[in-house]
Amino acid sequence: RPVLIRRLTFDLTGLPPTPEDVAEFLADDRPDAYERLLDRLLASPHYGERWARHWLDVVRFGESNGFERDLPRANAWPYRDWVSHARIRDMPYDEFVRWQLAGDIIAPQDLQAAQAVGFLVAGAHDTVVPVVDRMRAMMRQDELEDTIGVVGQTFLGLTLNCARCHDHKFDPITAREYYQVAAALAGIDHGEREYVPPELTRQLAAWQSRIEVLAKQLRDQEGPIREKILAERSHATTSGSPG
Repeated sequence: RPVLIRRLTFDLTGLPPTPEDVAEFLADDRPDAYERLLDRLLASPHYGERWARHWLDVVRFGESNGFERDLPRANAWPYRDWVSHARIRDMPYDEFVRWQLAGDIIAPQDLQAAQAVGFLVAGAHDTVVPVVDRMRAMMRQDELEDTIGVVGQTFLGLTLNCARCHDHKFDPITAREYYQVAAALAGIDHGEREYVPPELTRQLAAWQSRIEVLAKQLRDQEGPIREKILAERSHATTSGSPG
């Protein structure tokens, strides 16, 4: 059992089991002890983090833009977290693919959809924009080639980008088909979108509701308090006490 829990924990989470976890597993004499351990590890955020890393490598995810400036991307993390949570939720693969390719179209009001399509702009991005029109057009085509390449390699196992200049030499992909894919992805561009995590939105709504309740209580108490103060002042003045 000590070997079993160690191997299973390393394989699923990339981390060793804690001494407490080992002791608990050794003491668990229920017939489904192994299944319980397995379910607990599969529900662990560390499981999602470990296996999301492999996917993020495939889709060339980076938290900076690359190239000569290599500026950090402050809003890259929501896509990374979305992949991790998708693994923990055991999202079906077909849904996993659709959301990354067109989540913002499938569910335009869903913040998770905005996270998922981060896949399309997860690669390197040159922020040095040329002043010459021809160079800007070439730069745009290079960006599209990167997106087409990662879509083909990730989901099809094919190097679609090899057909940018000519029919593919090895795979059955023509240059015409390359530009058909390019037309489908041409609306994609890099940009910044403000993102507020749903849990923070719920917390802010709860605080706002609490503030409104307290404000109403203060308004309800304001009249009696004012009347009490005026009555005390009136009484002090009438009795000749100093004000």
